[in-house]
Amino acid sequence: MLRPLAEADLIARTRYVRTHGGNAVAERFFDAAIAALVAIEKMPRAGSPRLGELCGIPGLRTRRVIGFSCSWYHLVAGKHVDVVRLLDDAQDLPTILADLTGD
Repeated sequence: MLRPLAEADLIARTRYVRTHGGNAVAERFFDAAIAALVAIEKMPRAGSPRLGELCGIPGLRTRRVIGFSCSWYHLVAGKHVDVVRLLDDAQDLPTILADLTGD
C-alpha cells in the first residue's frame, strides 16, 4: 500500500515539522498523517480526484492531512490502493507527480 518514496516523505516531513515546530507538533503531525492513511485504507475513493484529472493521471486521489499543509497522493485501481507520495501544498505538485504517468 505505501510506496517507499511515500514512506520516505513521511519520515522527512516529520523531521521537518519537529525541527521547525518541536516534538509536540511533530507528534501531532505524525498522528494526523497516520489517521489520513487509515482513512485512505477504509475509503480510498473518498479522496479528491481533482488533481489527478488536471494532471492526466487516472485514478490519482488526494487525502488531506488534517491540520497541516500537506496531503497523501494515492492511486486507486479496482480494489488496489497504492499510496505514492506525501507532499506539501507549496511544492510543485504537477511536476513531482508527472513521474507517475510512466508507471
